[in-house]
Amino acid sequence: MCELFGLSSRVPTTVSLSVRLLARRGSHASGLGDGWGVAYHMGDDALVAKQPGPADASPWIDFLAGQPIRSRIVVSHIRHATQGEVSLRNTQPFMRELGGRMHVFAHNGRLSGIERRFAGGSRRFRPVGTTDSEVAFCALLERLAPLWDAGTPSPEQRLREVADVAATLRALGPANFLYADGELLVAHAHRRTQRDGSIAPPGLWMLHRSCAVDPDALASAGVTLDGGQLVTLFASVPLTEEPWQPLREGEIAVARDGVGERGG
Repeated sequence: MCELFGLSSRVPTTVSLSVRLLARRGSHASGLGDGWGVAYHMGDDALVAKQPGPADASPWIDFLAGQPIRSRIVVSHIRHATQGEVSLRNTQPFMRELGGRMHVFAHNGRLSGIERRFAGGSRRFRPVGTTDSEVAFCALLERLAPLWDAGTPSPEQRLREVADVAATLRALGPANFLYADGELLVAHAHRRTQRDGSIAPPGLWMLHRSCAVDPDALASAGVTLDGGQLVTLFASVPLTEEPWQPLREGEIAVARDGVGERGG
């Protein structure tokens, strides 16, 4: 099963991730999946490190965990392949340029028939790989492109388009995703394979943390943050004993500068 993790912070913070520990904390499937990736937004650009294959076999995991990378938005994905071969081109997060900045996307679920649903609709953005997730990302960017071509759209304009595309995706299958444009971190929750084998909500959980919370609380889940500041976290499952909030089926939440808001 795929696992998602996202972070939005008030100011750039040193974020160190151990994808190996994240996978062990979040997944009840055997092994650590068919690929892993982490995206760190840095202003209008983003650093993406990703690799196909299990995290346990990758020497990059320990290297990445030890790097003092500072970012305000982080998106991580751990893959269990349901469509497309195990390869770099099918490993998430995906990244594309739009409006002079990098946009990042990671998805959990399987969207049956998405190629037919959006056939002929991707003129500017085309998949490099063969996953339903990348088709969904390209479709989302196609919808957002007219807004960004006219300038920097308001958060409300962006969220309306994201919500409309998300509604279409939900009709095709589980559609949990994280999307970041360098300013906003958007989480869409749907259904997910639960520990009892059922496919049901919640698909994502949300947590708002402040400096009053133990900064080491996330260490066992593979996440290390420096200092105390406002952060909002999203994850496929709760990573700590703190009061994580399950997002409702079809709910979209957005975080900016570490402050998260739940929506419809």
